[in-house]
Amino acid sequence: MRETTQLAKLFSDHTVSQLSTARVLVVGAGGIGCELLKNLAMSGFHTIHSIDLDHIDLSNLNRQFLFQRRHIKLSKSQVATGAITRFNPRVHASAEQANITNTQYDVDWFAQFDIVLNALDNLEARRHVNTMCLAARVPLVESGTAGYLGQVTVIKGMRTECFECQPKPVERKTYPVCTIRSTPTTPIHCIVWAKDYLFAQLFAEHPGDMDEQETAENADELRALREESRALAKLAGAMGTRDFARLVFEKVFDEDVARLLSMKDMWAQRRPPTVLDFSALNEQSGFDPEHPDDHAVLDPKDWCALFVHSAERLAQRRLAMDQSTQGGLVFDKDDDDTLHFVAATANLRSLAFGIEQKSIFAIKAMAGNIIPAIATTNAIVAGMMVMQAILVLSQRISECHTSYVTYGKRARCIIKEPLAEPNPRCPVCRRRYLTLRVRDCTQTTLGDVLDFTKGLGSDRDLQLGDDISVVEGTRMLYDPDFDDNLSKPLHELGLVSGKMVTLTSEDDDSIVPVILSIATAKSQDLLSIEGYESVPIFAPLPQLGPMDGVESDDEDDVVANDFVVDGSGAIVLEDDDDVSAVSSISEELSKRKLDEISVISQDAPKRRAVSDEESDDVVTLD
Repeated sequence: MRETTQLAKLFSDHTVSQLSTARVLVVGAGGIGCELLKNLAMSGFHTIHSIDLDHIDLSNLNRQFLFQRRHIKLSKSQVATGAITRFNPRVHASAEQANITNTQYDVDWFAQFDIVLNALDNLEARRHVNTMCLAARVPLVESGTAGYLGQVTVIKGMRTECFECQPKPVERKTYPVCTIRSTPTTPIHCIVWAKDYLFAQLFAEHPGDMDEQETAENADELRALREESRALAKLAGAMGTRDFARLVFEKVFDEDVARLLSMKDMWAQRRPPTVLDFSALNEQSGFDPEHPDDHAVLDPKDWCALFVHSAERLAQRRLAMDQSTQGGLVFDKDDDDTLHFVAATANLRSLAFGIEQKSIFAIKAMAGNIIPAIATTNAIVAGMMVMQAILVLSQRISECHTSYVTYGKRARCIIKEPLAEPNPRCPVCRRRYLTLRVRDCTQTTLGDVLDFTKGLGSDRDLQLGDDISVVEGTRMLYDPDFDDNLSKPLHELGLVSGKMVTLTSEDDDSIVPVILSIATAKSQDLLSIEGYESVPIFAPLPQLGPMDGVESDDEDDVVANDFVVDGSGAIVLEDDDDVSAVSSISEELSKRKLDEISVISQDAPKRRAVSDEESDDVVTLD
């Protein structure tokens, strides 16, 4: 075909052959994902698997060109892969509509691919894919866009920086808890209450109070908030019953509002709220909660119907997670159930407090801190991703770069720099990744695993010492002073195929921790560990000086050419269609101050600004 002939001229016949047999995983089928899938299909890649959780929305059609109006509400990944097979019938494209963080996508699942390309708009998912690719030893091409800005880089364990080598700044807008809880005045106050408080209290794995430091002034408010949280926790017993949604509604829109109204002084200079009547709002209206109009401000009765419908669906999902030990739910703007619950709840609260109501589409943008996506930026980034993937698969990773799409006064809109080396203090890639194969997680205990790791021969010694701690995520499972879980089966602890546990030495901080990726056994052995031959030997960490890790106020550390060059110089961009600005890119973005979304790290290699004689755009490594 024409595209293979062109590629053979650019690279070689051998490279074209490699691309035709490579197994490629594309995570995300949105703005970047559509462009990326099309490029792959037309560039000689024949085996492509796409995974995306989302459905197609009307708002996607202005930039995700593989989708048409008739595809609305259908799976993004399935429609996109169907489209590219029509472009190139020789492509074997498969698709799944699922969450990439599900435990079914374990280290063995990732290891079946030759390369992974990320087109995600979710920070949690991007971190997860980064970790899984390190564990499976699969190269990853990471990407992101934010308006007119874009970035592409290659991640390969022990060769380059991983996604976590430079910390991602998350400027989270905070609001006084008394405002959120008692006296909201704007739609965003109601959205924060619905998303960060009510949704979290009812459906999250580890619900917590909205973050605020307790002071003498807010102590009463925080105490009342904790009491309300305990009252909501008691409603968990009704989860899954027909009365669950009604009980929650009456608690937050009747009892709690009535309690606020009893505080007469609070409403002396404010408009008092109104108690909402569930029976009056829950009347049949002909509204279909399965297919609400995302761009309309609904009638109060319709908001109530959407609240009941989404609360019941989320309750069923939460109960199913409890039974499978998968933890709790997390708000995702692309998850209809979570979005509809937050939208309905926020608008009912706005109704009670006399605040302007918003459409589901508007709340999606506000709850996700969305920056509008630009189709041209997505196309440029997707093209750069394919070029980087070709270099990786042809064993030319030394020729790969971190590439940036910029906008403004620069002579060129695309600049590049060499791939950075791993941060020696990275908490993710400075780890020894091994695969723990377990024959039966219902019979094998945590104590069995620890005994097995301690009993390994010297040729497979994990070198962790006698005293170790075991952590899964943020959960402490074992340390020398806490051994309650040793006799518990792995399944009871939620440690099933797809999960990871970290083993850390309690004796010596210089010993590199071990991460065990739990996977299904391939032999009759009850326990086995794989991957020793690929575990690198890490150089000892240099001793930190007295000023290491301390931010500098010296303006000379920053080169005034749009990019911060001290430390990492890495631009933190959140991807994609309806970009989730996890990095809280501020309004200054319109002024193209990229230092607002850059990171400075004392641990990364120093970058310098290249003189005008060399290049007015490129930032290189010393």
